[in-house]
Amino acid sequence: MSAESANSATSATSAISANPANSANSADSADSAASVSAPRGPVIAGLLLAAGGGRRLGGRPKALLPYRGRPLVENAVRVLREAGCGPVHVVLGAAAAEVRERADLSGCVVVDNPDWAEGMGSSLRVGLASLAGTGAGAALVSLVDQPGIGPAAVARVREAYRSPSSLVAAAYGGERGHPVLFGADRWADIAATATGDKGARVHLTAHAAELTLVECGDVAEAYDIDTPPDLARLA
Repeated sequence: MSAESANSATSATSAISANPANSANSADSADSAASVSAPRGPVIAGLLLAAGGGRRLGGRPKALLPYRGRPLVENAVRVLREAGCGPVHVVLGAAAAEVRERADLSGCVVVDNPDWAEGMGSSLRVGLASLAGTGAGAALVSLVDQPGIGPAAVARVREAYRSPSSLVAAAYGGERGHPVLFGADRWADIAATATGDKGARVHLTAHAAELTLVECGDVAEAYDIDTPPDLARLA
């Protein structure tokens, strides 16, 4: 190739690279292609029940228990997010105003349960009601006082979602535990039967044949923070 031809080719290449319109069009084309080739998956909302007043802990709200220098509720929110859940809804009850003030719940939908003292069932009803209209295919329900359950276990349960009728729970040594995933088609029945501290147990028992258990005992520990000796697990 002659020097003149080489210079012409170089000039043409430079002109194309320097043209913002060409660069923008290329970027737009790439974004469009990515949108087409990567369809969005189902929306699995994270529903964190964090309303407990810690009666057996001397009235210390569980959401505010210190864990790694921050309120315990922040850890539970992080776990849901890292496992791919979103949006994340948080149900508060005991000391709700203080929790809002002290904990960083930015990006979450925070709802109050004025009847939190009635038990977990009331918080579950409030939380499911808050998800109405979000378009979520399921709610993955976790509890604020189980820091031994991390993103790996939550992601396993999330990935077992198949349809709005899905019913999935983590298992530990074959025994059902948390978190639990409820397809949106089940929310109305769960809310109708969730009373006291039973939570969703009535629905889970009635539909045991439809329940998918996902073993998580190898990646998580399903202990609760309920009594003063349990606080040592937060150290």
